[in-house]
Amino acid sequence: MTKSQVLALLKEHQNERGIANWNSRPAEKTRGLKSFGIGLTQLRKLARQIGRDHHLAQQLWQSDIYDARVIALLIDEPKKLTRDQVEQQVEELHGGMLAHVFATCGATLAKTSFAFQLACDWIESPDVDRRRCGYGLLYELSKKNTRGMDDAFCLARIAQIEKAIRDEDMWVREAMGTALLGIGKRNRKLNQAALRAAKAIGPLDIDYGPDNSCEPIDLVKHLTSDYLRKKLES
Repeated sequence: MTKSQVLALLKEHQNERGIANWNSRPAEKTRGLKSFGIGLTQLRKLARQIGRDHHLAQQLWQSDIYDARVIALLIDEPKKLTRDQVEQQVEELHGGMLAHVFATCGATLAKTSFAFQLACDWIESPDVDRRRCGYGLLYELSKKNTRGMDDAFCLARIAQIEKAIRDEDMWVREAMGTALLGIGKRNRKLNQAALRAAKAIGPLDIDYGPDNSCEPIDLVKHLTSDYLRKKLES
């Protein structure tokens, strides 16, 4: 598909309620981008319909439309994505809405050969967006048998999260909490370590905006769910 065809597809699926919600967001979140108001679940379906295309992804990333940029992150090709490209892209996030999708939610970045090293580098970065995305990557990689992500590495990350999370930026705290949950679901040993850290950290109160009706993130509850307990005992 061409960029024009993708934009036409997005317009066809625009959501008026979503557009109104987008327009009500503060400027520091939207970063001057427009939106067709399409939810992430629908965007992921459209991305599968479009298919992987590195050149098209690069074109869509230059768009001033949020939905098009999300599609760009979803359809890029892991083998063609370079570290130089993602280092440039992360500079353009500026703490906006795209930071949520950049390293998680099925985006291509977690599927690259350099994702693990990138995560290790970014969680130590002085840049807030890189730390947020670095921990987001750790969450995605925790779902896989990622080389280098052994128990010793994960235990060190649990200790790091417990020590640093209180003094972090709110969105980095959210990403840290998510990474802790991902690591704590890998095996019983890591679950016990993550649970001890979660109890010390307590619930994570994240401000999702003026219509925020979400309860604080209860890390302990997620790490002690019946589903996870049965999974780790099997």
